[in-house]
Amino acid sequence: MGRLAAIDIGTNTIRMLVAERGGRRTVPVARRRSIVGLGRSLRETGRIGEAEFAAGLRVLREFRREMGRDGIAAYRACGTACLREAENRAAFLEAAAGEGIDIEVIGPAEEARLTWEGIRWAVAGRPGDVAMDIGGGSTEFVFGPREGESVSLSTGVVVLSTLLPLSDPPDPWELRAVSYYAVRRIEDGTRPFGRRRFRRLIGTAGTFTTLAAMERGMTRYDPDRINGARLSAAVVRRWADRLGRMTDAQRLRVPGMEKGRERYVVPGALLIVAAMERFRLNGVTVSDAGLLEGILAGVGRNGGEDG
Repeated sequence: MGRLAAIDIGTNTIRMLVAERGGRRTVPVARRRSIVGLGRSLRETGRIGEAEFAAGLRVLREFRREMGRDGIAAYRACGTACLREAENRAAFLEAAAGEGIDIEVIGPAEEARLTWEGIRWAVAGRPGDVAMDIGGGSTEFVFGPREGESVSLSTGVVVLSTLLPLSDPPDPWELRAVSYYAVRRIEDGTRPFGRRRFRRLIGTAGTFTTLAAMERGMTRYDPDRINGARLSAAVVRRWADRLGRMTDAQRLRVPGMEKGRERYVVPGALLIVAAMERFRLNGVTVSDAGLLEGILAGVGRNGGEDG
């Protein structure tokens, strides 16, 4: 099959994974990401902002060029919460197609299924686990690949930051409001799970990986050190408290912090705390792999476009 690519167009970040497939093995060879904030103005206007629209296209244009240089045989590009909701999504999809990237807008259930598929790359998701994927526009909880084994909450870190904006640095009452909202939203949103008990919470996407990178003091991000890393509830709460007392500029100076995430890491951490409380778990296992790897798993077998 040769080289394949998967692209995830998220509310905050656009990512690409290039991999080599030979026989039954798929080996990642390149990862690209850019924090664009595509859905930054979505809650206020219902649309992708002009600046973010242009920035997103620039990223996709560069991804297309790189795919050409790498000789990609097939790819799949998926859009999630922002492209499900934006009034001008058709214009963005048409413009992306003009750049050579055909985007499939996937629903919450498919997003959750692909996330579950992706974490199997890294931490071997199994019965008794529940995965949490914190995005910019939504948060998914999933405990298996079948219908009815996931829920999607229209609350991601960008949405939460828009609904309950934090000062720089945040005031204590603002943090309490975000925490209260996160607890209520997760309790209400996961009600379909009933009293189901889980043995392990697996966290994927930027908030989790950033907390793990900061806990390890990483100056250069290494996914191999992130996959399977465990953060205790006490560690997550300590980071939520510490980061909640900092300005954006101070957070950027913390080893492991990615530029563009400093504004959203605090609401993300408070969502994690709320999830651990909801499921009565005392920690989280971090997976660098998730939705992007799940998208890649089907490329060349189904749903993939020719490169």
